[in-house]
Amino acid sequence: MKLTRREFGVLTAGAAAFAQDNGRKIGYCAVGLGRISNIFLSAVKLSSQARMVALVSGYRDKAEKIAEDHGIAAKNIYSYDNFDSIADNPEIDAVYIGLPNSMHAEYTIRAAHAGKHVLCEKPMAVSVADCQAMIDACRKANKKLMIGYRIQYEPVHAQALELIRSGQLGAIQTMDGAYGFNISPRGATIKGVNRPEFRINAALAGGGPMMDVGIYALNAFRYLMGEEPAELTASTSVIDKDGRFKDIEENMVWTMKFPSGAVASCATTYGAGLGPFFRIVGSKGTLISEPSWGYDGIRMTVRLQRQPPAEVTNPERHPAQFVREADHFAECILQNKEPKTPGEEGMRDMKCIAELYRAAGRKG
Repeated sequence: MKLTRREFGVLTAGAAAFAQDNGRKIGYCAVGLGRISNIFLSAVKLSSQARMVALVSGYRDKAEKIAEDHGIAAKNIYSYDNFDSIADNPEIDAVYIGLPNSMHAEYTIRAAHAGKHVLCEKPMAVSVADCQAMIDACRKANKKLMIGYRIQYEPVHAQALELIRSGQLGAIQTMDGAYGFNISPRGATIKGVNRPEFRINAALAGGGPMMDVGIYALNAFRYLMGEEPAELTASTSVIDKDGRFKDIEENMVWTMKFPSGAVASCATTYGAGLGPFFRIVGSKGTLISEPSWGYDGIRMTVRLQRQPPAEVTNPERHPAQFVREADHFAECILQNKEPKTPGEEGMRDMKCIAELYRAAGRKG
């Protein structure tokens, strides 16, 4: 197998080759101005297909500063109380939802009712019922819904998909992957007031690391295999007794068996640095990616029978993955195409997560 510069260039050029509708750019409104939304705002500055035109925040002072930095008119700053009035703003084509997980469903549905397309961060929601309600609302409003699985738009992962689907790795036998970090209870400080980390709040996050970074291995193995898990097992634990994990798991390990017979073993944690990495073993070769799910610096080593190891890297820097997302969704809106990662993809992950939590004995 030869991984030439030209072949890699073909993979990386796709997102930049989208046709524009007479030069018009899609206008995004960012809902929530936390960490992930600020990354998306930076990405849209680099987009060839989109522009940032509006903000939604509960903190007017913070929103005004961000609006000034990104050239957004003050009249296009909304609060959560007047969010629904975005319906009257023709500059807004789509909303980007970077809110805590439990708020995804409400604001996706309200955005659809306001006549706007929706790009929602992963995980899609905190329940399968919420996912279905989001899909139904967007479908009824004839608006597109895309879930922010940035890795599915990343070139190294696209190469992994090609190696698997082309049969170069042979029959896939086993997979393993992990992602975790030692989470701090400290969140953002806004106007002198500390807002605790929402990801350790079960009511806001819907769960622990499985809902945050564990979902990467789950989603990757599902889409790389092109199959849905037929059997799932899981176990959770809490080791640290410092109060961070009163309502959520600290650690989770799980297995998935696919209809083809391939088996996956995965782990995630909020108690230590772990990965990110994945390994896929086939009858004709192996691929290993580490780091695998970060914002940049993704690497993969491919070992095929009777061939020297090949290294695949992506030289793009952060926030390139988010630029690809913004451009892809803009293209879908302009050309009336279905997103690569629609609401149904997010709901499939949520069905698996719900089953994993049941298997681990979580109540509710």
